[in-house]
Amino acid sequence: MSDFGGAVQESDRYDLAVLGIPYDEKSSYLRGAASGPAAIRAASNGDMINASTELGADLSRDTVLVDLGDVDVSGGFAQVSGRIEAKLGEILDHAAVPLILGGDHSITYPIVRSLARTYPALDILHFDAHPDLYEEYQGDPHSHACPFARILEEELCSGLVQVGIRAVTAEHRAKAAGFGVRMLEMKDLEDDLALSFRRPLYISFDIDALDPAFAPGVSHLEPGGMSTRQALSILHRLEAHIVGMDVVEVNPARDPSGITAAAATKLLMEVAGKIVLERRSS
Repeated sequence: MSDFGGAVQESDRYDLAVLGIPYDEKSSYLRGAASGPAAIRAASNGDMINASTELGADLSRDTVLVDLGDVDVSGGFAQVSGRIEAKLGEILDHAAVPLILGGDHSITYPIVRSLARTYPALDILHFDAHPDLYEEYQGDPHSHACPFARILEEELCSGLVQVGIRAVTAEHRAKAAGFGVRMLEMKDLEDDLALSFRRPLYISFDIDALDPAFAPGVSHLEPGGMSTRQALSILHRLEAHIVGMDVVEVNPARDPSGITAAAATKLLMEVAGKIVLERRSS
C-alpha cells in the first residue's frame, strides 16, 4: 500500500482515496505501465518524504487519506471498465475524491464514465505529450491513444483543456476543433499559465507530459516537454473545484532511478493538498 509521506490511514470514513489500476493491455508500443501503481506507491514512502505540500497542507493531519488497493484487471476491457466504474462509484458515494494510479491512459475513459454520473457538468484538464484523440489506433477504439475521443463522443465532459501537447496530427486537430477542445501545445505554452474552471474538474496527467529529462520512465519518449516545476506551477495556480485525478503511463522498467514515479507522487500530493485547502476554505 502507499504511504504518501505517512499520510495514509486506515478508516471507513475518508476524504481522499488512492486507487491503483495496474492495467496496460491497451498500450500500443511497450508494456510496463501496469507496474506504475506499485512504483508510485514505493516512491511515496514516508521514510523518504513527508506529508506536507508546498502550498501548506499536511496530508497526515488535515484530511483522511486512504489507499483502497488495486482494481482487479483480469478479463477483457469491458470487464475491467465495469470494475473501474463500480469502484469509482463507491468512492464517490463516500463524497470522497479519487486519486488514481495508472496504468495506461485507456483507464481514464471508464473513470470519467463513472464521474459523469455524479458530475454531469464536468471539465477535464489533460496533461500529455499526445492528444489521445484517435478515432481508433491499430484497429482498437479503446487504445490508450483514444480515450478522449470516446469521452467527447459520449458527451461525458462539458469542456476539455489539453496542456503540453507536442505530438499532434491532422486527425487530432480536426477532432479537437469539432468538439471545441482547447489545446495548449507545448511550443506555445506560457510560463505564467493560469487556468480557471467554473465546473467540477477532473485532472488526467499522463506523465509523458513531462520532458524525458524529468520523466524517462515512459513508453513513448517525446522530447520538448515540461519540467516538473512547470507542471507544478500550473497546478498550484489552478483555480477549480477538483473532484479527482489520475496519473498514468509511468513505466518503471524504463527508469531504474525511480525519478518518474517520484514525479508522479509529487504531482498527486500537490493536487491532494490543493483539494484539502479548497475544502477548508469553502
